[in-house]
Amino acid sequence: MTMIDAPTLLTIIFVLVDDWYQAYGHQLKPKSPGPQPNFSESEMLTLLLAMDYFPFPGETQFLGFIRANYLSLFPHLLDQSQFNRRARCLEAMLEEVRRFWVRELDGVFETTFLLDTKPVPVIGYKRNKRHSDFLGSASYGHCASRNLKYFGYKLVVLSTLSGLPVVYALVPAHTDEREAAEAVLTAVNGCDILADKGFIGDDWQADISRTTGNRVFTVKRDNQHQQTPPAFARLLGHFRERIEGVFHEVQNTGRHLENLLRKTRRGLCVHVAAKMASHTLRLLLRKRFDIDVLTFQKHTPHLG
Repeated sequence: MTMIDAPTLLTIIFVLVDDWYQAYGHQLKPKSPGPQPNFSESEMLTLLLAMDYFPFPGETQFLGFIRANYLSLFPHLLDQSQFNRRARCLEAMLEEVRRFWVRELDGVFETTFLLDTKPVPVIGYKRNKRHSDFLGSASYGHCASRNLKYFGYKLVVLSTLSGLPVVYALVPAHTDEREAAEAVLTAVNGCDILADKGFIGDDWQADISRTTGNRVFTVKRDNQHQQTPPAFARLLGHFRERIEGVFHEVQNTGRHLENLLRKTRRGLCVHVAAKMASHTLRLLLRKRFDIDVLTFQKHTPHLG
């Protein structure tokens, strides 16, 4: 893989983002009176995407690092409060640039996908939720695979076999796996969906096939009369590891998905959108420029 330093990486990201913004993204910017801000949307998007490529736990530390080392690249850098306020308006842009890169990576031409969910806690399980902005949207849930009780959401992801997330959604944590899947399965049609045992259900799978044309394949439970052929079960297991790899990269690089600790629903959605877009960008950098920013070490000059 190509080795590059931080200024080169930031420059490449800015060029990719600004090219998209000048062609398409500017149409998503709401019209507002007064002069244009000195710190552009392209610069905002660049930093929101790059944040997961640097070993800092939060926005404040990352912006402090940029201010101390690369202010020449972002001479009109906002303070943390202003940056956070501007960021909350960019969810739509982050999602649209992510979809643009999915098309660049030919994700829209795939016909076989992986389906899974992961917990996204937002508030301590026992903490009072009465005055929380998440009340009425998030809920109490349980992740069986980790024996985890939490308050928050489920992140539902539909990914290609190569690990490219094509569609995702946040649903309340208590949502049944199959109901959660419906939030993303309507985005594709006539495809094969490989899923785990949480999506078992002949009637539900038949209903999905009838309404979307998608065929859901899962390994049977041990107590079911009809069992999955061993060879097919091994094949499903092999591909299931791919989406676990997607969630591992999304959760464990940059800001941890389960520790975003946003105070509002809008702030959470923006930062989840930024993480999903930055993961897609990581794959684009890998394919187009042979640059791998998956791993990094603190205080090292090279990020590739």
